[in-house]
Amino acid sequence: MMIVNLIGISLIALIIWWFWIKKPQSLKASSNVVEVIVENGVYTPARIEVKSGQTVKLSFIRKDPSPCAEKVIFDELDLSFDLPINKPVLVSIKPEQAGEYAFTCQMKMYVGSLNVSD
Repeated sequence: MMIVNLIGISLIALIIWWFWIKKPQSLKASSNVVEVIVENGVYTPARIEVKSGQTVKLSFIRKDPSPCAEKVIFDELDLSFDLPINKPVLVSIKPEQAGEYAFTCQMKMYVGSLNVSD
């Protein structure tokens, strides 16, 4: 019984770390197009840094057949895009104000952010 409890606690700790504590590495958007892969429950890269007032082009490529990955939603920017499997979707965004703008799937299980600085 003790082993089952330890395994359960370990799994809970892993879930907490994966969804709330782990911070993905950032990518500075220095090129014309940043390719974002949608696969295995994550966006890669998950954090993209840009300058305010600068247009960033994101090319989302969905490799995950999960229905959760069908859309990418930028709630704060009031934008959403359908992501067909294995077809790049080019998204142009020009954030005017500094801040962190999350992008997620419709169930908010895939999470990324557009970090905008002055």
